[in-house]
Amino acid sequence: MSSSRPLVISMTLQKPELVIPATTTPRERKHLSDIDDQGSLRFQIPILMFYKYNPSMEGKDPVNLIKEGLSKTLVFYYPLAGRIVELMPDRKLVVDCNGEGILFVEADAQVELDKLGDSIKPPCPYLDQLLYNVPGSAGIIGCPFLLVQVTRFSCGGFAVGFRLNHTMMDAYGVKLFLNALTELIKGASTPTILPVWQRHILSARSSPCITCTHHEFDDHKSNNINAWDQDNTKLIQHSFFFGNKEMEAIQDHISPNQHVIYKKFELLVAFLWKCRTIALGLHPEEIVHLTYLVNVRGKSLKFELPLGYYGNAWVSPAAVSKAGLLCSSPLTYAIDLVRKVKDQMNEEYVRSVADLMVIKGRLELTKSWNFIISDNRSAGFDEIDFGWGLPIFGGVPKAISVISFCLPLKNNMGEKGILIAISLPPLAMKKFQEIVQDTCHNPKFQPVVIAHNIPARRAKI
Repeated sequence: MSSSRPLVISMTLQKPELVIPATTTPRERKHLSDIDDQGSLRFQIPILMFYKYNPSMEGKDPVNLIKEGLSKTLVFYYPLAGRIVELMPDRKLVVDCNGEGILFVEADAQVELDKLGDSIKPPCPYLDQLLYNVPGSAGIIGCPFLLVQVTRFSCGGFAVGFRLNHTMMDAYGVKLFLNALTELIKGASTPTILPVWQRHILSARSSPCITCTHHEFDDHKSNNINAWDQDNTKLIQHSFFFGNKEMEAIQDHISPNQHVIYKKFELLVAFLWKCRTIALGLHPEEIVHLTYLVNVRGKSLKFELPLGYYGNAWVSPAAVSKAGLLCSSPLTYAIDLVRKVKDQMNEEYVRSVADLMVIKGRLELTKSWNFIISDNRSAGFDEIDFGWGLPIFGGVPKAISVISFCLPLKNNMGEKGILIAISLPPLAMKKFQEIVQDTCHNPKFQPVVIAHNIPARRAKI
Protein backbone atom coordinates (compact mmCIF):
# COMPACT_ATOMS: atom_id res chain seq x y z
CA MET A 1 0.00 0.00 0.00
CA SER A 2 1.56 3.28 -1.05
CA SER A 3 1.66 6.28 1.26
CA SER A 4 2.65 9.90 0.83
CA ARG A 5 5.28 11.67 2.87
CA PRO A 6 4.09 12.01 6.50
CA LEU A 7 2.87 15.42 7.63
CA VAL A 8 4.68 17.40 10.27
CA ILE A 9 2.14 17.56 13.11
CA SER A 10 2.21 20.13 15.91
CA MET A 11 1.39 18.26 19.11
CA THR A 12 0.58 19.41 22.63
CA LEU A 13 0.86 16.78 25.36
CA GLN A 14 -0.27 17.18 28.94
CA LYS A 15 1.78 15.72 31.79
CA PRO A 16 1.27 11.92 31.98
CA GLU A 17 -0.83 10.81 34.96
CA LEU A 18 -1.75 7.58 36.66
CA VAL A 19 -5.35 6.37 36.50
CA ILE A 20 -6.26 4.15 39.45
CA PRO A 21 -9.34 1.99 40.06
CA ALA A 22 -12.45 4.00 41.02
CA THR A 23 -12.92 1.97 44.20
CA THR A 24 -10.72 -0.09 46.50
CA THR A 25 -9.55 -3.34 44.92
CA PRO A 26 -7.97 -6.51 46.41
CA ARG A 27 -4.31 -6.33 47.39
CA GLU A 28 -2.82 -9.68 46.48
CA ARG A 29 -0.37 -11.47 44.21
CA LYS A 30 -1.49 -13.43 41.15
CA HIS A 31 0.67 -15.79 39.11
CA LEU A 32 0.61 -15.53 35.35
CA SER A 33 0.18 -18.79 33.45
CA ASP A 34 3.15 -20.48 31.84
CA ILE A 35 1.64 -19.65 28.45
CA ASP A 36 1.65 -15.97 29.52
CA ASP A 37 5.15 -16.46 30.78
CA GLN A 38 6.86 -17.32 27.50
CA GLY A 39 10.05 -15.35 26.97
CA SER A 40 8.85 -13.98 23.64
CA LEU A 41 5.85 -12.27 25.25
CA ARG A 42 7.97 -9.90 27.28
CA PHE A 43 7.34 -6.89 25.10
CA GLN A 44 4.91 -4.01 24.72
CA ILE A 45 2.41 -4.06 21.86
CA PRO A 46 0.68 -0.94 20.46
CA ILE A 47 -2.90 -0.53 19.22
CA LEU A 48 -4.32 2.58 17.52
CA MET A 49 -7.94 3.49 16.80
CA PHE A 50 -9.08 6.58 14.88
CA TYR A 51 -12.52 8.20 15.18
CA LYS A 52 -14.17 10.87 13.05
CA TYR A 53 -16.09 13.84 14.44
CA ASN A 54 -19.66 12.91 15.35
CA PRO A 55 -22.07 15.86 15.75
CA SER A 56 -24.30 13.79 18.06
CA MET A 57 -21.42 13.79 20.58
CA GLU A 58 -20.97 17.58 20.47
CA GLY A 59 -19.84 18.90 23.85
CA LYS A 60 -18.53 15.54 25.04
CA ASP A 61 -14.80 15.20 25.54
CA PRO A 62 -13.32 11.79 24.63
CA VAL A 63 -10.40 12.45 26.98
CA ASN A 64 -12.54 12.76 30.08
CA LEU A 65 -14.99 10.03 29.12
CA ILE A 66 -12.26 7.49 28.39
CA LYS A 67 -10.19 8.41 31.45
CA GLU A 68 -13.19 8.06 33.76
CA GLY A 69 -14.18 4.84 32.00
CA LEU A 70 -10.71 3.39 32.52
CA SER A 71 -10.93 4.08 36.25
CA LYS A 72 -14.24 2.20 36.41
CA THR A 73 -13.00 -0.67 34.26
CA LEU A 74 -9.92 -1.16 36.44
CA VAL A 75 -12.23 -2.06 39.33
CA PHE A 76 -13.08 -5.26 37.45
CA TYR A 77 -9.67 -5.71 35.79
CA TYR A 78 -7.76 -4.67 38.89
CA PRO A 79 -4.61 -6.77 38.16
CA LEU A 80 -3.98 -4.34 35.26
CA ALA A 81 -3.51 -1.57 37.84
CA GLY A 82 -0.66 -3.55 39.43
CA ARG A 83 2.94 -4.28 38.51
CA ILE A 84 4.89 -7.33 37.37
CA VAL A 85 7.33 -8.94 39.80
CA GLU A 86 9.89 -11.52 38.64
CA LEU A 87 10.59 -14.36 41.06
CA MET A 88 14.01 -15.98 41.07
CA PRO A 89 15.63 -18.31 40.27
CA ASP A 90 13.11 -19.50 37.65
CA ARG A 91 12.12 -15.98 36.40
CA LYS A 92 8.44 -16.66 37.13
CA LEU A 93 6.24 -13.61 36.55
CA VAL A 94 3.72 -12.62 39.22
CA VAL A 95 1.33 -9.69 39.31
CA ASP A 96 1.52 -7.55 42.43
CA CYS A 97 -2.02 -6.15 42.58
CA ASN A 98 -1.02 -2.92 44.33
CA GLY A 99 -3.46 -0.55 42.63
CA GLU A 100 -0.76 1.85 41.39
CA GLY A 101 -2.67 2.39 38.18
CA ILE A 102 -2.11 2.73 34.45
CA LEU A 103 -0.53 5.62 32.57
CA PHE A 104 -2.75 8.12 30.76
CA VAL A 105 -1.72 10.90 28.37
CA GLU A 106 -3.94 13.69 27.06
CA ALA A 107 -2.86 15.25 23.76
CA ASP A 108 -3.99 17.64 21.03
CA ALA A 109 -2.83 17.54 17.41
CA GLN A 110 -3.13 20.63 15.24
CA VAL A 111 -4.27 18.75 12.16
CA GLU A 112 -7.53 17.44 10.74
CA LEU A 113 -7.87 13.67 10.81
CA ASP A 114 -8.76 13.53 7.10
CA LYS A 115 -5.43 15.14 6.25
CA LEU A 116 -3.64 12.01 7.49
CA GLY A 117 -5.26 9.88 4.78
CA ASP A 118 -4.08 6.30 4.46
CA SER A 119 -1.11 6.95 6.73
CA ILE A 120 -3.26 6.06 9.75
CA LYS A 121 -2.99 2.46 8.52
CA PRO A 122 0.08 0.27 9.03
CA PRO A 123 2.85 1.14 9.06
CA CYS A 124 1.64 4.35 10.74
CA PRO A 125 4.39 7.02 10.77
CA TYR A 126 2.68 8.90 13.62
CA LEU A 127 2.83 6.09 16.17
CA ASP A 128 5.45 7.77 18.37
CA GLN A 129 3.34 10.93 18.55
CA LEU A 130 0.03 9.17 19.16
CA LEU A 131 1.57 6.88 21.79
CA TYR A 132 4.14 8.95 23.64
CA ASN A 133 6.79 6.74 25.21
CA VAL A 134 6.70 8.07 28.76
CA PRO A 135 10.27 7.73 30.10
CA GLY A 136 10.69 4.67 32.29
CA SER A 137 7.34 3.14 31.26
CA ALA A 138 8.30 0.71 28.51
CA GLY A 139 9.76 -2.09 30.60
CA ILE A 140 8.09 -5.31 31.68
CA ILE A 141 9.13 -5.58 35.31
CA GLY A 142 7.77 -2.90 37.65
CA CYS A 143 6.16 -0.79 34.89
CA PRO A 144 2.49 0.03 34.21
CA PHE A 145 0.64 -2.66 32.28
CA LEU A 146 -1.09 -0.08 30.11
CA LEU A 147 -0.25 3.26 28.56
CA VAL A 148 -3.30 5.01 27.09
CA GLN A 149 -3.20 8.21 25.04
CA VAL A 150 -6.21 10.09 23.72
CA THR A 151 -5.33 12.64 21.03
CA ARG A 152 -7.87 15.19 19.84
CA PHE A 153 -7.65 16.43 16.25
CA SER A 154 -8.61 19.96 15.25
CA CYS A 155 -11.63 18.68 13.31
CA GLY A 156 -13.25 17.12 16.37
CA GLY A 157 -12.05 13.60 15.60
CA PHE A 158 -9.62 11.80 17.86
CA ALA A 159 -7.28 8.83 18.19
CA VAL A 160 -7.00 6.38 21.07
CA GLY A 161 -3.70 4.62 21.52
CA PHE A 162 -3.05 1.66 23.81
CA ARG A 163 0.32 0.16 24.61
CA LEU A 164 0.13 -2.98 26.69
CA ASN A 165 2.39 -5.49 28.34
CA HIS A 166 1.76 -8.61 26.27
CA THR A 167 2.45 -10.96 29.18
CA MET A 168 -0.92 -10.01 30.68
CA MET A 169 -3.28 -10.69 27.78
CA ASP A 170 -3.70 -11.51 24.11
CA ALA A 171 -5.86 -9.85 21.46
CA TYR A 172 -9.00 -11.56 22.74
CA GLY A 173 -8.23 -10.37 26.27
CA VAL A 174 -7.70 -6.82 25.06
CA LYS A 175 -11.02 -6.95 23.22
CA LEU A 176 -12.75 -8.07 26.45
CA PHE A 177 -11.17 -5.16 28.30
CA LEU A 178 -12.10 -2.64 25.61
CA ASN A 179 -15.67 -3.95 25.39
CA ALA A 180 -16.00 -3.55 29.16
CA LEU A 181 -14.58 -0.02 28.87
CA THR A 182 -17.09 1.01 26.21
CA GLU A 183 -20.00 -0.47 28.17
CA LEU A 184 -19.06 1.38 31.35
CA ILE A 185 -18.54 4.62 29.42
CA LYS A 186 -22.07 4.26 28.06
CA GLY A 187 -23.58 3.84 31.52
CA ALA A 188 -23.48 0.15 32.38
CA SER A 189 -22.78 -0.70 36.02
CA THR A 190 -20.92 -3.92 35.21
CA PRO A 191 -19.46 -5.44 32.02
CA THR A 192 -21.60 -7.95 30.15
CA ILE A 193 -18.72 -10.43 30.35
CA LEU A 194 -16.94 -10.36 33.71
CA PRO A 195 -13.17 -10.94 33.63
CA VAL A 196 -11.86 -14.33 34.75
CA TRP A 197 -8.30 -14.93 35.99
CA GLN A 198 -7.86 -18.71 36.44
CA ARG A 199 -4.39 -18.69 34.88
CA HIS A 200 -3.73 -22.13 36.39
CA ILE A 201 -5.64 -23.63 33.45
CA LEU A 202 -2.71 -22.86 31.13
CA SER A 203 0.10 -23.42 33.60
CA ALA A 204 2.60 -26.27 33.60
CA ARG A 205 1.63 -29.66 34.96
CA SER A 206 2.74 -30.71 38.45
CA SER A 207 5.25 -33.05 36.81
CA PRO A 208 6.23 -31.08 33.69
CA CYS A 209 7.23 -33.10 30.65
CA ILE A 210 8.06 -31.99 27.09
CA THR A 211 6.12 -34.45 24.94
CA CYS A 212 6.09 -32.70 21.54
CA THR A 213 8.61 -31.28 19.08
CA HIS A 214 8.78 -27.50 19.29
CA HIS A 215 10.62 -26.09 16.29
CA GLU A 216 9.47 -22.59 17.27
CA PHE A 217 12.17 -22.66 19.95
CA ASP A 218 14.93 -24.10 17.76
CA ASP A 219 18.33 -22.53 18.23
CA HIS A 220 19.98 -23.13 14.88
CA LYS A 221 23.52 -21.85 14.65
CA SER A 222 23.97 -19.70 11.56
CA ASN A 223 26.55 -17.18 10.44
CA ASN A 224 23.71 -15.01 9.17
CA ILE A 225 21.23 -15.55 12.01
CA ASN A 226 18.91 -12.64 11.33
CA ALA A 227 21.86 -10.27 11.61
CA TRP A 228 19.70 -7.45 10.31
CA ASP A 229 17.21 -8.05 13.14
CA GLN A 230 19.76 -6.99 15.71
CA ASP A 231 19.49 -3.39 14.53
CA ASN A 232 15.95 -2.40 13.69
CA THR A 233 17.17 0.85 12.11
CA LYS A 234 18.24 -1.32 9.17
CA LEU A 235 14.66 -2.45 8.58
CA ILE A 236 11.91 -0.74 6.64
CA GLN A 237 8.21 -1.50 6.54
CA HIS A 238 5.56 -1.57 3.86
CA SER A 239 2.00 -2.85 4.03
CA PHE A 240 0.30 -5.01 1.42
CA PHE A 241 -3.40 -5.44 0.71
CA PHE A 242 -4.78 -8.77 -0.44
CA GLY A 243 -8.33 -8.70 -1.75
CA ASN A 244 -10.18 -11.11 -4.01
CA LYS A 245 -8.14 -10.17 -7.08
CA GLU A 246 -4.81 -10.74 -5.36
CA MET A 247 -5.94 -14.01 -3.78
CA GLU A 248 -7.20 -15.31 -7.13
CA ALA A 249 -3.82 -14.49 -8.70
CA ILE A 250 -2.04 -16.45 -5.96
CA GLN A 251 -4.51 -19.30 -6.32
CA ASP A 252 -3.61 -19.49 -10.03
CA HIS A 253 -0.21 -20.85 -8.96
CA ILE A 254 -1.86 -23.99 -7.63
CA SER A 255 -1.92 -26.70 -10.26
CA PRO A 256 -5.45 -27.42 -11.55
CA ASN A 257 -4.61 -31.09 -10.99
CA GLN A 258 -4.47 -30.49 -7.25
CA HIS A 259 -7.63 -31.88 -5.69
CA VAL A 260 -6.95 -30.52 -2.21
CA ILE A 261 -8.94 -27.43 -1.26
CA TYR A 262 -6.75 -24.92 0.53
CA LYS A 263 -8.10 -22.23 2.80
CA LYS A 264 -7.38 -18.70 1.61
CA PHE A 265 -5.46 -17.75 4.73
CA GLU A 266 -3.24 -20.85 4.52
CA LEU A 267 -2.56 -19.90 0.92
CA LEU A 268 -1.67 -16.32 1.83
CA VAL A 269 0.60 -17.24 4.73
CA ALA A 270 2.50 -19.78 2.64
CA PHE A 271 2.82 -17.32 -0.25
CA LEU A 272 4.21 -14.57 2.01
CA TRP A 273 6.69 -16.95 3.63
CA LYS A 274 7.99 -18.13 0.28
CA CYS A 275 8.21 -14.63 -1.22
CA ARG A 276 9.96 -13.32 1.87
CA THR A 277 12.51 -16.14 1.79
CA ILE A 278 13.22 -15.54 -1.90
CA ALA A 279 13.62 -11.81 -1.26
CA LEU A 280 16.17 -12.41 1.51
CA GLY A 281 18.43 -14.29 -0.92
CA LEU A 282 19.54 -16.88 1.62
CA HIS A 283 21.94 -19.75 1.04
CA PRO A 284 19.84 -22.79 0.03
CA GLU A 285 21.02 -24.76 3.09
CA GLU A 286 19.85 -22.10 5.57
CA ILE A 287 16.99 -23.22 7.80
CA VAL A 288 13.97 -20.92 7.70
CA HIS A 289 10.96 -20.88 10.00
CA LEU A 290 7.37 -19.77 9.71
CA THR A 291 5.86 -19.35 13.15
CA TYR A 292 2.09 -19.31 13.01
CA LEU A 293 0.14 -18.27 16.11
CA VAL A 294 -2.71 -20.66 16.89
CA ASN A 295 -5.57 -19.71 19.22
CA VAL A 296 -6.08 -22.20 22.04
CA ARG A 297 -9.68 -21.03 22.25
CA GLY A 298 -10.39 -22.72 18.92
CA LYS A 299 -13.11 -25.34 18.83
CA SER A 300 -10.67 -28.03 17.70
CA LEU A 301 -8.89 -28.00 21.09
CA LYS A 302 -10.36 -29.42 24.27
CA PHE A 303 -9.56 -26.51 26.57
CA GLU A 304 -12.65 -25.19 28.26
CA LEU A 305 -11.56 -21.64 28.93
CA PRO A 306 -14.13 -19.42 30.64
CA LEU A 307 -15.70 -16.81 28.37
CA GLY A 308 -14.12 -14.01 30.40
CA TYR A 309 -10.59 -15.48 30.43
CA TYR A 310 -8.36 -12.61 29.32
CA GLY A 311 -4.92 -14.17 29.56
CA ASN A 312 -2.78 -15.29 26.66
CA ALA A 313 -4.35 -18.38 25.11
CA TRP A 314 -2.28 -19.25 22.08
CA VAL A 315 0.76 -21.25 21.06
CA SER A 316 3.15 -20.66 18.20
CA PRO A 317 4.14 -23.82 16.31
CA ALA A 318 6.62 -23.40 13.48
CA ALA A 319 6.94 -24.80 9.98
CA VAL A 320 10.56 -25.49 9.03
CA SER A 321 12.31 -25.85 5.70
CA LYS A 322 15.63 -25.38 3.99
CA ALA A 323 15.54 -22.08 2.13
CA GLY A 324 16.48 -23.58 -1.21
CA LEU A 325 13.77 -26.23 -1.03
CA LEU A 326 11.12 -23.70 -0.04
CA CYS A 327 12.08 -21.34 -2.85
CA SER A 328 12.36 -23.93 -5.62
CA SER A 329 9.33 -26.07 -4.77
CA PRO A 330 5.77 -25.38 -5.90
CA LEU A 331 3.70 -23.19 -3.60
CA THR A 332 1.82 -26.30 -2.46
CA TYR A 333 4.99 -27.40 -0.64
CA ALA A 334 4.80 -24.35 1.64
CA ILE A 335 1.02 -24.68 2.03
CA ASP A 336 1.33 -28.30 3.12
CA LEU A 337 3.91 -27.31 5.74
CA VAL A 338 1.52 -24.65 7.07
CA ARG A 339 -1.36 -27.15 7.19
CA LYS A 340 0.79 -29.71 8.97
CA VAL A 341 1.55 -27.13 11.66
CA LYS A 342 -2.15 -26.43 12.20
CA ASP A 343 -3.09 -30.10 12.15
CA GLN A 344 -0.67 -31.00 14.93
CA MET A 345 -2.40 -28.67 17.37
CA ASN A 346 -4.03 -30.47 20.28
CA GLU A 347 -4.26 -30.20 24.04
CA GLU A 348 -1.07 -32.16 24.54
CA TYR A 349 0.89 -29.69 22.39
CA VAL A 350 -0.30 -26.78 24.53
CA ARG A 351 0.56 -28.64 27.73
CA SER A 352 3.99 -29.42 26.33
CA VAL A 353 4.67 -25.73 25.61
CA ALA A 354 3.71 -24.74 29.17
CA ASP A 355 5.94 -27.49 30.58
CA LEU A 356 8.81 -26.48 28.32
CA MET A 357 8.76 -22.96 29.79
CA VAL A 358 9.30 -24.41 33.26
CA ILE A 359 11.87 -27.00 32.25
CA LYS A 360 13.99 -24.89 29.86
CA GLY A 361 13.56 -21.45 31.39
CA ARG A 362 11.19 -19.06 29.56
CA LEU A 363 12.58 -19.60 26.07
CA GLU A 364 12.07 -17.08 23.30
CA LEU A 365 11.04 -17.93 19.76
CA THR A 366 13.91 -18.77 17.45
CA LYS A 367 15.66 -15.91 15.67
CA SER A 368 16.90 -18.21 12.92
CA TRP A 369 15.32 -16.56 9.85
CA ASN A 370 11.93 -16.68 11.50
CA PHE A 371 8.80 -15.10 10.02
CA ILE A 372 6.06 -14.77 12.65
CA ILE A 373 2.44 -14.30 11.61
CA SER A 374 -0.27 -13.15 14.01
CA ASP A 375 -3.82 -13.39 12.64
CA ASN A 376 -5.72 -10.40 14.03
CA ARG A 377 -8.62 -10.60 11.59
CA SER A 378 -11.03 -11.46 14.41
CA ALA A 379 -9.44 -9.29 17.10
CA GLY A 380 -12.25 -6.76 16.80
CA PHE A 381 -10.22 -3.59 17.30
CA ASP A 382 -12.14 -2.12 14.36
CA GLU A 383 -15.40 -2.61 16.29
CA ILE A 384 -14.69 -0.56 19.43
CA ASP A 385 -17.28 2.21 19.82
CA PHE A 386 -16.79 4.77 22.60
CA GLY A 387 -19.93 6.59 21.50
CA TRP A 388 -18.58 8.23 18.34
CA GLY A 389 -19.26 5.22 16.13
CA LEU A 390 -16.84 2.64 14.75
CA PRO A 391 -13.22 3.61 14.13
CA ILE A 392 -12.13 4.33 10.58
CA PHE A 393 -9.13 2.18 11.45
CA GLY A 394 -8.41 0.05 14.49
CA GLY A 395 -5.55 -2.39 14.98
CA VAL A 396 -1.86 -2.96 15.54
CA PRO A 397 -0.24 -0.05 13.64
CA LYS A 398 2.95 -1.71 12.42
CA ALA A 399 4.97 -4.89 12.16
CA ILE A 400 7.12 -5.50 15.22
CA SER A 401 10.51 -6.76 14.05
CA VAL A 402 9.82 -10.14 12.39
CA ILE A 403 6.19 -10.27 13.65
CA SER A 404 3.55 -9.32 11.07
CA PHE A 405 -0.11 -8.81 11.94
CA CYS A 406 -2.93 -9.67 9.52
CA LEU A 407 -5.75 -7.13 9.83
CA PRO A 408 -9.18 -6.95 8.21
CA LEU A 409 -9.51 -3.88 6.02
CA LYS A 410 -11.53 -2.29 3.24
CA ASN A 411 -9.44 -0.63 0.56
CA ASN A 412 -10.29 2.72 -1.03
CA MET A 413 -12.68 0.93 -3.39
CA GLY A 414 -14.62 -0.56 -0.50
CA GLU A 415 -13.31 -4.09 -1.13
CA LYS A 416 -12.77 -6.27 1.92
CA GLY A 417 -9.40 -7.92 2.28
CA ILE A 418 -6.38 -8.46 4.50
CA LEU A 419 -3.74 -5.84 5.23
CA ILE A 420 -0.34 -6.98 6.44
CA ALA A 421 2.77 -4.93 7.23
CA ILE A 422 6.10 -6.57 6.43
CA SER A 423 9.44 -5.57 7.91
CA LEU A 424 12.62 -6.25 5.90
CA PRO A 425 16.02 -4.78 5.04
CA PRO A 426 15.79 -2.24 2.18
CA LEU A 427 17.16 -4.43 -0.64
CA ALA A 428 15.08 -7.42 0.44
CA MET A 429 12.01 -5.21 0.67
CA LYS A 430 12.54 -3.97 -2.89
CA LYS A 431 12.75 -7.57 -4.10
CA PHE A 432 9.75 -8.62 -2.01
CA GLN A 433 7.63 -5.80 -3.45
CA GLU A 434 8.58 -6.79 -6.99
CA ILE A 435 7.67 -10.43 -6.37
CA VAL A 436 4.32 -9.66 -4.75
CA GLN A 437 3.36 -7.05 -7.31
CA ASP A 438 4.33 -9.14 -10.31
CA THR A 439 2.74 -12.28 -8.91
CA CYS A 440 -0.55 -10.63 -8.02
CA HIS A 441 -0.82 -8.80 -11.33
CA ASN A 442 0.80 -11.40 -13.57
CA PRO A 443 0.05 -14.99 -12.46
CA LYS A 444 2.65 -16.39 -14.85
CA PHE A 445 5.49 -14.44 -13.23
CA GLN A 446 8.33 -16.56 -11.84
CA PRO A 447 10.77 -14.64 -9.57
CA VAL A 448 14.48 -15.26 -9.67
CA VAL A 449 16.04 -16.89 -6.64
CA ILE A 450 19.34 -15.26 -5.72
CA ALA A 451 21.44 -17.40 -3.40
CA HIS A 452 25.00 -17.12 -2.16
CA ASN A 453 27.73 -18.71 -4.28
CA ILE A 454 25.37 -20.47 -6.69
CA PRO A 455 24.01 -19.41 -10.08
CA ALA A 456 20.69 -17.60 -10.14
CA ARG A 457 17.81 -19.91 -10.92
CA ARG A 458 14.12 -19.56 -11.35
CA ALA A 459 11.64 -20.55 -8.68
CA LYS A 460 7.98 -21.26 -9.14
CA ILE A 461 5.65 -19.46 -6.77
